[in-house]
Amino acid sequence: MSQFSDTAPTATQPRARGVGLRLLGGPSERSWPPASAGRRSRADLLPLRFPRTILRGDGRIIVFRSDQSGLGARHLGIGMSISGACIAVFLLVRLLIQSDPGRIPVLSVLAWVILLATAVAVNLAVRKLASRLPLWLFLAALGACTVVVALDLAGSWAAAGAADFPTAAPAVGAFLLSIVTLRETGDIAIATVALGLAMSAATLFEKRTDLFSLGPDILAIALAVAPPLVGASIVQAFRRMVQRELDLVLVQSTVSQPRFAVGMLASEQLARLDLDAETLLDDVAQGRTALPLAPLTATTAASLATQLRLHLIEGRTETWLHHAITESEFLGPVVALSDPAGLAGLLSPPQRDGLLLTIWLLIGDTARSGTSVSLRLGPIAPTHGVGPHRKVRFPVELTTTGVARRRVDPETWQAIRAVGPHVDSNRSGSLRVDIECSVDNPADA
Repeated sequence: MSQFSDTAPTATQPRARGVGLRLLGGPSERSWPPASAGRRSRADLLPLRFPRTILRGDGRIIVFRSDQSGLGARHLGIGMSISGACIAVFLLVRLLIQSDPGRIPVLSVLAWVILLATAVAVNLAVRKLASRLPLWLFLAALGACTVVVALDLAGSWAAAGAADFPTAAPAVGAFLLSIVTLRETGDIAIATVALGLAMSAATLFEKRTDLFSLGPDILAIALAVAPPLVGASIVQAFRRMVQRELDLVLVQSTVSQPRFAVGMLASEQLARLDLDAETLLDDVAQGRTALPLAPLTATTAASLATQLRLHLIEGRTETWLHHAITESEFLGPVVALSDPAGLAGLLSPPQRDGLLLTIWLLIGDTARSGTSVSLRLGPIAPTHGVGPHRKVRFPVELTTTGVARRRVDPETWQAIRAVGPHVDSNRSGSLRVDIECSVDNPADA
C-alpha cells in the first residue's frame, strides 16, 4: 500500500486536528518547538505543501516562486536548449571548414573540448538537482567559459584569411542561452554583456591588414550576444506573465470572503499560532510537559494567548477589496483605495468580480506604462424606498492615471457594467468612471 494513499493508515501521535497542521507542514515550520522531536504529523507526510509566503513591504506578500519545471517553463527551457545547440553546431562546423589541414588550431580545439565538457557536466548536475542551477555551479560554469573565451581568442588571434573568426567564444553565448531558464535573467544578461565586451576588445585591438576581416568578427560577436539576450527577455516576459496570472487567481480568492475578514497573510499566521497552541496543549495533555509549566514554557504560552486574542479583534474593519489590493504584488503599488465605511463588503459576488476585474484590466503593464488607479467608495446616498427589499445606493469613483479611453479593452466596460450603471469621462488624457452601485440593504437580510 502506498505511503500517501488516502486509505493507508498513518502512524501519527497525536491525531492532526487544527488548520495549522493542514497548511503549514512539518516541525521545521513551527515557531514553538514540540517536546518530542520524534513525532511526525500527517502534514510531514504530505507530498504537496501549502505555498510559503514572504512579507513584502506594508503587508504585501509574494507567493509566486514557481517550480522551473512547471507551468510551461520546462518546454521553454527545452526550446532554448535546442536553439543553443543549433548555434553551437553551426559554429563547430564553421571551425572544421575554416581550419587549414596543415595547421590544427590547438587552442580553439581545446576550448571546444572544455566548453562541451562544461555543458555536459552542467546538464547532468541540473538533472540530479531537480532542474535547479545553484549559484556555485553557475559561477563554476562561468569560470570554465572564461577559460574557453581566452583560449579561443588566443587561438584565432591574427589568423590568416578574412573568413577566420572565433568559434568557441561565441558558442559560450549558445551555452548561456541553454541555461537561461535556470537562472535569473539578470545573471544571464551580465554574463552575456561581459562576453560581448571581451570579444569586442579583442576585435578592436587585433592588428589587421585587411578591413574586410572585421566582418567575421562582428558576426561572431552578434552570435555570442544576441541569442542569450533575446532568450533572457523572452524568459523574463514569460515569468512576469505567469506571476501576473497566479496573482490574479490568488486575488480572486478574496471575492468569496465575508464583508469584514482577515487577509491571506493573517490567515497563515493564525494557522501557525493554531499549530503552536495545539502542540503545547497536547504536550501537556500527554504528560510530556510537566505541570506547573517551566518559566520559559509559561512565557511562550502567554505569548501565544496574546497573539491569538489580537488576531481575533484585528482586521474587522478591512474588507475583501482591501486585502485583494494590499496583498497583491501587482495591485498594491499602483492602486489606492478609499473605503472608510467598508461598502465594498456589501457588493454581491458578480459585482465583486466585475470591480476586481476592472481594476486588473485597467492597470495593464504597470512596469511599462506607469498606470495607477484611485478607487473611492461612498458615501451612501439617501433612499426613500419602502418594503422589505430596499436597496442601498452609493457611488464608486474610479480615477486612473496614464490610461486613455481609447486604450481601454471592451472587456473592461463589460466588467464595469456588472458593477452598475456608469458615466465615463476623459480628463487630461486619463479615464474617470463614476459608477452608481446598488446593493441589498444589510438591515433587511
